Amino acid sequence: MKESNRHATAHRARLLATLRVQYPDTLAEQGFRLLHPTSGEPYTDHRRHLVATCRSISNFAVGAIVDGSDWCLDAAEHGLAFLEEGHRDGGDSYHLLVDADGTPLDKTRSVYGHAFVLLAYARATEAGIDGAEDGLAAIHELIENRLRDDAGMLRSDCASDWTEQEAYRGQNANMHACEAYLAAYEATEKTEYLDRARHIAHTVTVDLAAETNGLLWEHYTDDWEHDFGYNEDEPRHQFRPPGYQPGHHVEWARFLALLDRYDDVTMVDTDDDVYAPEGGWYARALALFEAAVDNGWREKGFIYTHEEDGTPIVPDQYGWALAEAIGASAALIERATANDDTDAADRLRKLNCQFLASIDRYRGPAGLWYEKRLAADDGGDFVAPDPPGIEPDYHPASAFYECWRSTRDVQPDDRPLTTTNADD
Repeated sequence: MKESNRHATAHRARLLATLRVQYPDTLAEQGFRLLHPTSGEPYTDHRRHLVATCRSISNFAVGAIVDGSDWCLDAAEHGLAFLEEGHRDGGDSYHLLVDADGTPLDKTRSVYGHAFVLLAYARATEAGIDGAEDGLAAIHELIENRLRDDAGMLRSDCASDWTEQEAYRGQNANMHACEAYLAAYEATEKTEYLDRARHIAHTVTVDLAAETNGLLWEHYTDDWEHDFGYNEDEPRHQFRPPGYQPGHHVEWARFLALLDRYDDVTMVDTDDDVYAPEGGWYARALALFEAAVDNGWREKGFIYTHEEDGTPIVPDQYGWALAEAIGASAALIERATANDDTDAADRLRKLNCQFLASIDRYRGPAGLWYEKRLAADDGGDFVAPDPPGIEPDYHPASAFYECWRSTRDVQPDDRPLTTTNADD
């Protein structure tokens, strides 16, 4: 067996093991339930969050894409049914929070949430689920008509009458829209999706980052001016903390690596849009990845946020950031190999193994990942997600999926992945 295929098989096994821990206990009569990482038991909270529903659909659809067991496809179809019957508002948009019977509890038109609806339908389309591509086209049209602003970016959350709830723009929702558009392109090969991903990526990681020495700021005004004071009094905010997030830097590195992969054969050159940064997407992806490691990596995890000079703001270490680093390093190994950057490829292999060796630091006795570990000065305790929760191990599943597809065809036969101690 080729060395690359052997490693790809291991990553596929990690992905399917992650899903098997979830299935079937995560399935409820309607939608999905969050499972506790210590006991593996479902939380007693019966609320269903749009992001969690869509992430679960994406997880199981990816399991089907890698030819997992039939229950992967069944679970994805189960989730799509609840997305339409439970979350959909009767029109083309989706309620952010509903009860288990679909009763709306929060009717916010969440931009972040609708980006994940796009991702769910993209993955379901690639998995071959009947009707999924129609759903993908419908949510794309909704985003085009309702949620894109004059800059071609996603705007802020809206009330049920589509008025914006605050004069805000966020890179996080746009980042996940970029992810979803990339997945939509992978599923359909329609360049309109790739064009949307390129535009968002260039705006956030090139144009806006030029004003922050190449780092990625999170928060902006509604005319895309940096808002450096946003939530400065809430450093531990779950979704919108102040400061720079290493986890989002590695996440963006993965998406830019994919743009480098796809633009290699589908580059579109026009006079009115810039599709790639100077030096190409690979160079920008590698720069973001290295900035995250330099500023955020602390032995076995990434700190949550830091100042521009790398000084920690919140030193807690989140499991999702480690998972994203695993996927990003795998994608970058593939691109480094394609770009004949041997030194970077070797360095990235060592880091990928180091990240993989740190997984048990975040995985609970039930096999599910904790949300985070507190900083050592605060005891280093595990923290499980609070219900209703939005993290059904989507980040680990995405990471192992990326490792699988990035590794299967690119690892040289005579160059096994480097093994390393996690403390190296």
